[in-house]
Amino acid sequence: IKGGIALANALCKNTALKDLNLADNYLGSEVGKALADALCKNTTLTSLNLQRNDLGPEEGKALANALCKNTTLTSLVINFNNIESEGGIALAEALCKNTTLISLKLCEINLGLEGIKALADALCKNATLTYLDISRNDLGLEGAKVFSVALCKNTSLTSLEIESNDLGSEGGKVLADALCKNTTLTTLYIDNNNLDPEVEKALEEAIPWCTIYE
Repeated sequence: IKGGIALANALCKNTALKDLNLADNYLGSEVGKALADALCKNTTLTSLNLQRNDLGPEEGKALANALCKNTTLTSLVINFNNIESEGGIALAEALCKNTTLISLKLCEINLGLEGIKALADALCKNATLTYLDISRNDLGLEGAKVFSVALCKNTSLTSLEIESNDLGSEGGKVLADALCKNTTLTTLYIDNNNLDPEVEKALEEAIPWCTIYE
């Protein structure tokens, strides 16, 4: 913990470091919050990877607060942390205000339906995010319905990872229908969702210019 806190303190004063990868360090709550606080002050870091660090909803909210204030970070990875709906909602609200983040990875953070809904609403307003990973968040059919609204309206997202979300063919069809109205997505990862061949074809026809990993 001491090392993590010291690192966070250093980030408050740092003027050179641009890329920080702290993945798989199981830093925990105290360090997570300290790093989020540092992001509020740091003006040089552009990429931060906090994958698999035992972060929870409170750390998710702290990072969301940082995203509302930070104007230099362009890439944030929070994969495999138990952020849950509460943290997800806060992050979504931050996306409505943040105008610099272009890549956000939220794989397996237990977003829940409410978190997905908040994220979908944010994507209808955010115009800078180009890469989003929400794989392994158990969207299911209901999640697909909620998220499809964002795919109809968003005009900045070019890459979407939504694999391993238990969409099923019905959920896949919902997304395919929505993507008929999307003109910006160029890469879609939707494998491991139990889609039947007809739905895979519908997706390909909806966005023929897009590279799809089914």
